[in-house]
Amino acid sequence: MALSELSVESIKAALETTWVGQRVVYHPATASTNDEAKRLAEAGAVEGTLVIADHQTAGRGRLDRQWWSPPGSGLLLSLVFRPVFLAPHQAQRLTMVCSLAVCDAVAEVTGLATAIKWPNDVLVEGRKVCGLLAELGLVGSRLDYVVLGIGLNVNVSFLEDDAPALMAPAISLKAAAGREVSRLKVLAALLGYVEVRYERLRGGALPHDEWQTRLATVGQMVQVTMPGLVLTGLATGVDVDGALLVRRTDGEVERVLAGDVTLRGAG
Repeated sequence: MALSELSVESIKAALETTWVGQRVVYHPATASTNDEAKRLAEAGAVEGTLVIADHQTAGRGRLDRQWWSPPGSGLLLSLVFRPVFLAPHQAQRLTMVCSLAVCDAVAEVTGLATAIKWPNDVLVEGRKVCGLLAELGLVGSRLDYVVLGIGLNVNVSFLEDDAPALMAPAISLKAAAGREVSRLKVLAALLGYVEVRYERLRGGALPHDEWQTRLATVGQMVQVTMPGLVLTGLATGVDVDGALLVRRTDGEVERVLAGDVTLRGAG
């Protein structure tokens, strides 16, 4: 699909949002949309600012892993939020909101079923189609901004010669749907759902119950790798802030805020 499908003009024309994405910063190529969005946030960028690129030369996911996407094949974007109504420890609520919005948009445009792998991946057919990365800016103990990066495999082919060896099985919307998918349609739907869900969050509606119903992780035996610790147990759910609740073999329940999770099988 042509790189020119995405531009400031085409994005603004496709949007039906009030504020999410209404300020667009588009790059044919950039190192990292999250880095650019953080720079803009620190310079005072308004809430809802969208940074989007057709290609990233230094894209990354959680734990500084590489995010690979050939030019013009995926959605590579970051959004600036200023959630003054959240404390820093509640910032995972934004990842919940945005991952649910990804699921909404994929269903609307392609009809594909999705699931979520804790804490920040969206799956199609059990394989990763999207990753999210939240980065916080603090003023003292107050949350000043959150930059939420989203990398969505739309028309990516993992059979290309330069495709890297991936740490987890991946898929694209094109591969799952059997046809090319309009990145612009997915983007417009995604930003619309982000706005609706964020406004609900601002109004006090918590997303964790719905998020938990979408989690492929819940009900599975998992291995959680954290610095200096490997925890194995049954993932039983999440709390209001998105922490994973893991019941160890001795019956104790651990609250996991961050870690690398591997599914070990049904509980």
